[in-house]
Amino acid sequence: MSSPSQSLPANPSCSPIARNAAGTAAAAGPGRFGELPVWNLSDLYASPEAPEIARDLARAAATAKDFATRYRGKLLGLTAEPKGGEALAEAIRTYEALEDTLGRVMSYAGLLYATDNTNPAYAKFYGDMQERVTQITTDLLFFALELNRIDDATLQKALKAPGLAHYEPWLRDLRAMRPYQLSDELETLLHEKSVTGRAAWNRLFDETLARLTFDVDGETLTSEGALHRLAERDPARRKSAAEALTKTFSANTATFALVTNTLAKDKEIEDRWRGFKDIADSRHLANRVEPEVVAALVDSVQRAYPALSHRYYALKARWLGLDKLEYWDRNAPLPEADDATIPWDRARETVLSAYRGFTPQMAEIAQRFFEKGWIDAPLRPGKSPGAFAHPTVPSSHPFVLVNYQGKTRDVMTLAHELGHGVHQVLAARQGALMADTPLTLAETASVFGEMLTFKKLLADTTDPTRRKAMIAGKVEDMINTVVRQTAFYIFERRVHTARREGELTAEAIGKIWLDVQSESLGPAFNFAPGYETYWCYISHFIHAPFYVYAYAFGDCLVNSLYAVYEQASEGFAERYLDMLSAGGTLRHKELLAPFGLDASNPKFWDKGLSVISGLIDELERSE
Repeated sequence: MSSPSQSLPANPSCSPIARNAAGTAAAAGPGRFGELPVWNLSDLYASPEAPEIARDLARAAATAKDFATRYRGKLLGLTAEPKGGEALAEAIRTYEALEDTLGRVMSYAGLLYATDNTNPAYAKFYGDMQERVTQITTDLLFFALELNRIDDATLQKALKAPGLAHYEPWLRDLRAMRPYQLSDELETLLHEKSVTGRAAWNRLFDETLARLTFDVDGETLTSEGALHRLAERDPARRKSAAEALTKTFSANTATFALVTNTLAKDKEIEDRWRGFKDIADSRHLANRVEPEVVAALVDSVQRAYPALSHRYYALKARWLGLDKLEYWDRNAPLPEADDATIPWDRARETVLSAYRGFTPQMAEIAQRFFEKGWIDAPLRPGKSPGAFAHPTVPSSHPFVLVNYQGKTRDVMTLAHELGHGVHQVLAARQGALMADTPLTLAETASVFGEMLTFKKLLADTTDPTRRKAMIAGKVEDMINTVVRQTAFYIFERRVHTARREGELTAEAIGKIWLDVQSESLGPAFNFAPGYETYWCYISHFIHAPFYVYAYAFGDCLVNSLYAVYEQASEGFAERYLDMLSAGGTLRHKELLAPFGLDASNPKFWDKGLSVISGLIDELERSE
């Protein structure tokens, strides 16, 4: 769960659309995919003008000021009192309630903005809410800072109180930041300037990408629509889409390079002041994962490039009858692939059936998303491209965004995001402070949902040709998740490292991009001019630096987890749901122990990667 002043994981496209009073997209009428659902955000607020928003902000502002008056400068003395543990627990409960209230406001503003990044009214509302919430939470900054100044012995004594013991996981994770904490004045300055600093550059990226258009064979498309064309069967159409993407990206790389340079420098400055040694240390700390565990993962994936991506794409080139793949052929469908459009109702039943086969409880939770307006599925101008599941706040429920275009990959994306959604529903019981799951583990439920859906589809397929195409599609998805995302992490490391020596031109960033892509994808590819610009649309680099290794972490973890399930399914579903319900209260070692898994063992990653290699073995045997 993001803090109230953080932005959504958004990405964008172009032009206003009709809205109803709840601030959601007008219902999409039946089309070639059937009737696609749109969000009903009224569970949060009825509209941007809803009086409840002003009421909640006013109450939160008053409560925050009263909270500061009652507790600022007094936490150490309060904790040392005979009943200090329960008194501190009461303060944390008040703080948690404020987090929920302000998180609700920011969730609504962010989700509304995601429905149309080009709508000036939504952009203004989102910006205004960021400013207002940042202003209110400035009165709360002291709380975490002072909690971290309480000595260990005093806190351990206070934790004997049951009320405070409930919050021990939150306090543990909060206190991990102690070595990197700045003075109250500097923390306040960084907090207040975030609206005109990092958040403003994030918004510039979103709105710039949202307004880009791509002329593909005389048709004007959004970035999402143009990128989707790279999966067309006709190579000429793929090439046209790639050239259109290159043309528009090239015309805008100066802006994207400025955003990238500014945010990388901003991060370097804050890291230096806080005392982080490595450029990704702050992400590892937020993910509650040891740097050496991430290093072992990245090393394992890099060593596996030849056995995974290099080997698979050489196979794909032969299947397509090519000496070399062009970069626009990476997601080309195989000759045997099924081009049939998958209606929304069938996609829904496919995912729910797969979830139900694992455990009815998982399917029941996922079904709520379809029935209650928690999914926004149609592709439309201005809407954020890609997909995400936003947890909002524990007092409400998550919302899922996809851009459904009727392909098997879209069904897998739906399964992925609903995996997040189920996880977020289950973790909400931990409350606003502890429902948040580290990114490394947040991807576990989503990738597991994909795996369940894939296995269900594969089990229902008897035709050898179709089976081969399905396995190849799964291998591509796994390579995209493991190899590609690890390469993204390496790209980020190289960009941030180079930025410390001075500002990078768009051409310099493009060269790093090509070097990393060539290393990871292998000799089967010819990287024609233009591909050096494709770094510029990837929002994770902007919104969440170094987030991307979480996908590889989750995929390898799920491969091992699923093997445990297949070998001993008795009681597995219960243990799995317990793991999801823990939210952020347990670390990865504690969460995986019931399954006999340990991510700190370097061999763990090789085991997960061997699953992908085994699927490629099967494809080679089918030739």
